[in-house]
Amino acid sequence: MNSPPENGIYDAETYRCIAQAIACIRENHLSQPDLATIAQHVHLSEYHFQRLFTRWAGISPKRFLQYLTVESAKSKIADTASLLDLTTDVGLSSPGRLHDLFVTLEAMSPGEFKAGGIGLEIRYGIHQTPFGECLIAITPRGICNLNFLDTPSQDGAEQALKLEWGNAHIRQDQQATQEQCDRIFKVKDPSRDPPLVLCVKGTNFQIQVWRALLSIPFGGITTYRGLATVMGRPTAARAVGNALGRNPVGYLIPCHRVIRESGEFGGFRWGIERKTALLGWEASRAEDRRQRLT
Repeated sequence: MNSPPENGIYDAETYRCIAQAIACIRENHLSQPDLATIAQHVHLSEYHFQRLFTRWAGISPKRFLQYLTVESAKSKIADTASLLDLTTDVGLSSPGRLHDLFVTLEAMSPGEFKAGGIGLEIRYGIHQTPFGECLIAITPRGICNLNFLDTPSQDGAEQALKLEWGNAHIRQDQQATQEQCDRIFKVKDPSRDPPLVLCVKGTNFQIQVWRALLSIPFGGITTYRGLATVMGRPTAARAVGNALGRNPVGYLIPCHRVIRESGEFGGFRWGIERKTALLGWEASRAEDRRQRLT
């Protein structure tokens, strides 16, 4: 057996191990693989895998899996629905809450959208997160992209930005985006920090969907139809799904919190294993917070 990586949860190898474990669990969910089977799949001893997983998730693999069942997901959908009902009274323009951070979304004007970034400076960097490497790109007005990367490459990452922002001036600035990454994924005491501002371009409907996503609470889950209903468009579930697939800012615009009514997690732009990891990770931390407050 191999030894686990020792660099903590911000290690690319750690996330790859977690993703492989989640893939094993998903592929064999009918037989409910035990700890030994999963550990063998990721080429670690039971002790090393248990230690690695607990360090990443904050809880044991067994407890983590309890948050990933269809029954748990359906229960979470019901709990979240009552909270989302309140947004119909207060609107969808107030900041969304991500763990201990507040997030606001600004939309570029139709003229800026059409111009494709003329005169705009975009700085980007590639960073380690608990969910693998990600690219973060910022403008003077806020974060414009957060994409998780399975094969991180500076050339490929910059090329993807150029395709989306064809007329912008794009350059790497690891130091500037590291500050944003630390605020997002290494939350310690953000109470004195201003909200994280996102600056995105999209159609009017896409912007509406992305704003609505900010109303889903940390640790919460809704469905495509549930989100469409909150928006006042109950028959637009399919269009909502299409807009989720165009989300330019992963995690901060939490499209991972939208699943199928059956309780199955469904698809995700950055991979189903990553979506599963995000939902389980958030659920465990939300539960831990509730227990500490009671």
